[in-house]
Amino acid sequence: MKRYLLPALLLILMAPGAFADAFQISDIRVNGLQRVSAGSVFGALPLNIGDQVDDQELVEATRALFRIGFFEDVQLGRDGDVLIISVVERPSISSIELEGNKAIKSEDLLKGLSAAGLSEGEIFQRATLEGVRNELLRQYVSQGRYSADIETQVIPEPRNRVALKIVVDEGSIASIAHINVVGNTVYDNEELVNLFELKTSGWLSFLRNDDKYSREKLAGDLERLRSYYLDRGYINMAVSSTQVSITPDKKHVYVTVNINEGDRYTIRDVRLSGDLVVGEAEIKRLMLIEPNQVFSRQVVTSTSDLISRRLGNEGYTFANVNGIPEIHEDDKTVSVTFYVDPGNRAYVNRINFRGNTKTDDQVLRREMRQMEAGWASTYLIDESKTRLERLGYFKEVNVETVPVPGAEDMVDVNYTVEEQPSGSVTASLGFSQSSGIILGGSISQNNFFGTGNRVSVGANRSEYQTSLSYGFLNPYFTVDGISLGYNAFYRTTDYDELNVDISSYAVDSFGGGFNFGYPISDNSRVSFGLSAQQDSLKTGTYTVQEIVNFLDKEGDSFTNFFFNSSWSQNTLNRGVFPDRGYSQNLGFDISIPGSDLSFYKLDYRAQRFFAMTDDLTLRFHTDLGFGKGFGSTDQMPFYEHYYAGGIGSVRGYKDSTLGPKSTPATADPDQDQLPFGGNIKLTGGAELIFPAPFVKDQRSLRTVLFLDVGNVYDTYCSNSVLNNGSDNPGCGDVELADMRYSAGIGLSWLTALGPLGFSLGMPLNSQSEDDTQVFQFTLGQTF
Repeated sequence: MKRYLLPALLLILMAPGAFADAFQISDIRVNGLQRVSAGSVFGALPLNIGDQVDDQELVEATRALFRIGFFEDVQLGRDGDVLIISVVERPSISSIELEGNKAIKSEDLLKGLSAAGLSEGEIFQRATLEGVRNELLRQYVSQGRYSADIETQVIPEPRNRVALKIVVDEGSIASIAHINVVGNTVYDNEELVNLFELKTSGWLSFLRNDDKYSREKLAGDLERLRSYYLDRGYINMAVSSTQVSITPDKKHVYVTVNINEGDRYTIRDVRLSGDLVVGEAEIKRLMLIEPNQVFSRQVVTSTSDLISRRLGNEGYTFANVNGIPEIHEDDKTVSVTFYVDPGNRAYVNRINFRGNTKTDDQVLRREMRQMEAGWASTYLIDESKTRLERLGYFKEVNVETVPVPGAEDMVDVNYTVEEQPSGSVTASLGFSQSSGIILGGSISQNNFFGTGNRVSVGANRSEYQTSLSYGFLNPYFTVDGISLGYNAFYRTTDYDELNVDISSYAVDSFGGGFNFGYPISDNSRVSFGLSAQQDSLKTGTYTVQEIVNFLDKEGDSFTNFFFNSSWSQNTLNRGVFPDRGYSQNLGFDISIPGSDLSFYKLDYRAQRFFAMTDDLTLRFHTDLGFGKGFGSTDQMPFYEHYYAGGIGSVRGYKDSTLGPKSTPATADPDQDQLPFGGNIKLTGGAELIFPAPFVKDQRSLRTVLFLDVGNVYDTYCSNSVLNNGSDNPGCGDVELADMRYSAGIGLSWLTALGPLGFSLGMPLNSQSEDDTQVFQFTLGQTF
């Protein structure tokens, strides 16, 4: 009824005799104010004391007071020459209660209400509440919740206040019952519908949630459909219309897309136009299209991007290359002309870094291949970004090129990084399935105090090993990238206590060394070093015969000096959890004159990633090793043997159990043969990297399906038959038939303590003498 008060009041005011004659205001009085200040009234009132007013001016004054929204009723009266203003204030909101909302969080909903003017203490306006209700319904409809309903309750309270209650029935998201494409003759309906992100309900829909209708998703699907045709020559393809119908119960949606395919076009000729800057022949080598090919918008766009990047490498950062098709309807061909506008050559004003709260600026700056004051090269800017990602200090690195205000040929290059734990790759606190509980304290940092230096200091105690160690590496000992590293260690090991049953013995070792590295290209480096090591060996309770024979022949204490060299190459896109590029490392260690033992070891490790789709990556990896003695014996020391099995090797088999087995000790001829390792290691495998379901941030988590293969061989085995009469696999010549296989699923999770690795591996060709282990985990190693 209140909605009619204003029109009625205006009619009364405009009626003859409402105010007898115009009068001069001598005073103004306001009645009925409770919370609204008199100043708010006088500020909105277009009248002042001393004004001569008539009926029309009083009507305008009434309208002005209504417009401020504070009053339900406004009446203007006259007592002599005194203007009397009587108002009835709108109620204020004492509280807002929400009920039933789940898809939209209460805090987000309250923020939206407040922005619309509905919050505790504010003046209540029913029109605002109705507008908010309609907007909420629109949001639920955009989510596919067509059955959603919102009920609003206004509860009067004393002192001219109201409590608001908003009851939400979100309903359920309408699922897609059918998607149909009409008008297609070249491609069948199933092929086209498979392009859509929207899917009809299936048995996995409750996991993927892809059967819920969304207007935004449909718009993306229509663009994907257009691109599919445009990339296959149908340049005039058009989506004529779309119909989205809802069942009466509002639970199911039917989507129909009407299209006109048009004719298929081929390339007649390709031309270049504009200021080419670089040689025309060089640009033509970048072109991916040529006459008689089927027209493809994607290929045209890719060619434009390649030309733009080539110009960007010359400093033309803002080059604009457009491939414009000219359609010839007579023979259904297209002439494509690439218009090249290089713009001005841009120079780098400043290179800025953001987000590196821990890492020093100089650590990032020394990885830059793009220099300040030089022309802005797209290749060098991207290469610098890749080198930052390869450090392993950052979860994400982004770069943007920003024009400098007031300078047409100057840009700033801004790198934004998000730091992540950088000492977790070699974490030494925790638990290892093979080593048991590891007690002690250690610091292992690849970015020590943000300096980019690698420092490790540790004192650890496990069930079979006690160790003290220190290591240091400065990757930029000189400004041109020569590295300096050195290390020292003391270690006592008693394999009698190790629960993987490696042939029992004890060895006490201490030593140290240093090395220099030198970059031979942006992605490759070589290193050389010297080290010394002193080893003292002791037999265990029932030491196997091979160890007894070695100690009888060579003694039990050795001091050896080594020359170390290595070559490495790395094009990986990230230092942790890469998914593009490859890396390989070839290392060679040899004992030098003055050593008690003469032997060498040659090791090779490599991995390569192949992108299959945006979400799926295939990784191949291998780890090879070969060792040999020289001089008085061809055998390498047994305690330098290679081992295989477990995470980082062949999953599904117990750590270090693959390969040749030992001869039982003379004192216990019934003893089981124990893993003894060998002088040749052959391991490798393939992994399919896929995103973990239900995890939004994939940058700290990696899930893989794997196939592992490998074994260890000893070409100097003295026994070839086990106690059970079967052959000793890996003993003697390398036989690929002795290789072990496993398959399964693995997960690595980068935590603050270190990478946690889990795997479920199923051995595929295990033998009776093998020790298998389906579930394995470790802390401090990624795979």
